[in-house]
Amino acid sequence: MKEYKLNVKTTLLLSFGFFASTIAWSVYNAYVPLLLEGFIASTTLIGLIMTIDNVFGVIFQPLFGKLSDKTRTRFGRRMPFIFIGLPICVVAFTMIPYMGTLWALMAVLIVFTFVMSAWRTPVVSLMPDLTPGPLRSQANGIVNLMGGLGGVLAFLIGGYLFNIGLQRTGNGFPLPFIMSSAMMLLALAVLALFVREPKEAYEPEKKDEKTDVKLDKNERKSLIFILIGIFFWFTGYNAIETFFSLYATNTLDMTPGDASITLSIFSLTFLAFAVPAGFIGAKIKRRRAIMIGLVGLVLLFFPMIFIANTWLARAILFMGGFFWAMVNINSLPMVVRLSGETRIGTFIGYYYFFSFSSQIVSPILFGFIRDVVGHYKVLFLYSCIAFALAIVVLFFVRHGEDEPDTASAAQVLNNLDD
Repeated sequence: MKEYKLNVKTTLLLSFGFFASTIAWSVYNAYVPLLLEGFIASTTLIGLIMTIDNVFGVIFQPLFGKLSDKTRTRFGRRMPFIFIGLPICVVAFTMIPYMGTLWALMAVLIVFTFVMSAWRTPVVSLMPDLTPGPLRSQANGIVNLMGGLGGVLAFLIGGYLFNIGLQRTGNGFPLPFIMSSAMMLLALAVLALFVREPKEAYEPEKKDEKTDVKLDKNERKSLIFILIGIFFWFTGYNAIETFFSLYATNTLDMTPGDASITLSIFSLTFLAFAVPAGFIGAKIKRRRAIMIGLVGLVLLFFPMIFIANTWLARAILFMGGFFWAMVNINSLPMVVRLSGETRIGTFIGYYYFFSFSSQIVSPILFGFIRDVVGHYKVLFLYSCIAFALAIVVLFFVRHGEDEPDTASAAQVLNNLDD
């Protein structure tokens, strides 16, 4: 039986790219709807604007993922996209809370979301580039651990900074954006100094280089159903992430800062269980782990329809982070498992095409539903329906696991490189 070793140090270092992406999107989704509410009364229109990043993601992330597969430079295959895109995003992100008109705000949001779509797929591709197939669930757990840390910093520290700014200047928005931009610059420095791609990323592509074998009929079927499942569970998750601040301020009578802190509880348990979820997926199979996560989310979130107690809501979110980790950590490795080694960026582009497509549909659809019913209590019912549809779809998935003769989770755990 072939043994593999997970290089934890390298995985942690490359995870700073996902850390930068997560902290940016967490602050974006938590505070941009509130900024837009200062200019726009319609929740549907706010939801429509919040889909711009997802439209760009659907159009451009598969394109830049495929382009990065074919890129060969002295800086590597993925790094040129990161080195150019991330600094531009930092500047645009810092400007967001200072825009005094809707048109100025929209211009900065468009620049930020477009450039983010140019480097997100390349930075996520670093993990499978540098990790053997059997270890990608575990490595993805570490990557998402760093992403969860970014979410905690965005929601928890960002929430406190919002409250401080509100008390001192009457405007709480700038400080969370400035803090997040500083963390993004730190992530860029770590990637530039410590992460080196595989040697083939620096060498010209050979004309006779063989491409991976095409998927057979059953593999294509599994890939399609995995991607449809990804669409549904991100439909449910994105609605909560996008509208929780408005749900909490209108239903639970929280301040925006307290709503952000409350959502950080979900991110905190996601962070705590990110690595264990990867090992669980390797042990019991990824599809089964995802199913457990989705069932758990439905059972937890359905009672939120009737709950108006802040602390009970926080307790449910605390437990929900574990089940979301089971879903999120094991889904990307299932897609990458079917990609082969020369199309990783392309298949991660497929992953983001479906996840971002759901995030185009979900804010608009839920925004419309909220406008019709007149309240935010239906938020968690909406999400539960989406998670239930994902459960149904996963029954048709038969591929995306590693072969039986690859390393087990227990062997991996015993062979970690410090």
